[in-house]
Amino acid sequence: MKTGPTFPIETTALLVPSPGSPFAISPVLIQNLRPDELLIEIKYSGLCHTDFLLRDGALPQVTYPSIPGHEGTGTILAIGPAVKNRSLSIGDDVLLSFTSCNKCHHCLEHSPSTKCKLMPPLNLSCVRDDGTTAYQMQDGTPASGHFFGQSSFAKIAVVSELSVVPIKGMTEEEMAIWAPMGCGYQTGAGTILDVFKPRKEDVVVIFGMGGVGFAALMAAALILEVETVIAVDLVQEKLDLAKEMGARWVINGKETLDVVGEMMKITGGKGADFAVDTTGVGRVVQDMVQCLGQGGTAASVGAPAPGVKIEVDVGMFFALSKKWIGVVEGEVWPVEFIPRLIQAYKEGKFPVDKISKVYPVEDIEKAIADTESGKIIKAVLKFPCQLQSPTHGT
Repeated sequence: MKTGPTFPIETTALLVPSPGSPFAISPVLIQNLRPDELLIEIKYSGLCHTDFLLRDGALPQVTYPSIPGHEGTGTILAIGPAVKNRSLSIGDDVLLSFTSCNKCHHCLEHSPSTKCKLMPPLNLSCVRDDGTTAYQMQDGTPASGHFFGQSSFAKIAVVSELSVVPIKGMTEEEMAIWAPMGCGYQTGAGTILDVFKPRKEDVVVIFGMGGVGFAALMAAALILEVETVIAVDLVQEKLDLAKEMGARWVINGKETLDVVGEMMKITGGKGADFAVDTTGVGRVVQDMVQCLGQGGTAASVGAPAPGVKIEVDVGMFFALSKKWIGVVEGEVWPVEFIPRLIQAYKEGKFPVDKISKVYPVEDIEKAIADTESGKIIKAVLKFPCQLQSPTHGT
């Protein structure tokens, strides 16, 4: 009778050898699987700004070498005996998202992303909750993984149960298209659908038209049918696509000296009801707060570099009853929210296939360059077929 995989398991990972060094493809060994974890064979993984923060050494708790990746799709290879979801089976297809403690009252209420006190260390430290890592380099050096409970840049990933979103029967194409659902897309869409909840007559402004920005645009313009959505970016090609996908107005920040002034012209001086920044750039965040009208709400969803500060006219902020909040992962419960996005995709209201492009994992630097230049909106990495499946004891 099969008792589980035999360790160590050799696999391949796209890792960061040291802070500031380029991504490198390297063999790694998986030493163990805890009872509450699963082994997932990764098929596709989205490339996200937070992976760049890990690469650049901007996450202080991470030790190197380290395996990033936190937007994956794949297939279950093994299930730990303490995994609570008994509907999961070996061979099932899954999407991957963030993790949380699943013990505090916030998690039990399905609201972990901004309130669970263990959210930051569990997702950003690249170790398990007990400080261990399942990964090791071939020379015995520990390799930190468990990024967002998954590290989907490993061909075989050790995944927390809370990171698993079962989506059975995905086609190969769907696995590629939906891979970024677990972070970027749910962040943008969740901010609109579950945090802002704008009415059709409201004004929604989106700063930064990357994967998160386009997810917010589609949620506002296509799912909620908000009539006035304004997209702001520096790349005209992105803005042209934004107009095709529902933005009523676009502003090129490279060509417009006064973005806030232009926004006020568009809105007849009333300003925005809701504004979201996906960039984390201080000047852009400041514009986001300034463009709000009476009672408006701004949300920062893009991670800024350490030490970023902005200036706020507190008197006007108070007088206009503005609100500025931080939103992590769209403040959603992925197991419940991601199927909503998939249903919207099937109805033609969340066409993320129009904004993503698949690259072989070996072309990681080209994917990065194309993303940073604005040539593409969202890069998805395809991991090669596993050369050898994990052997099972008998």
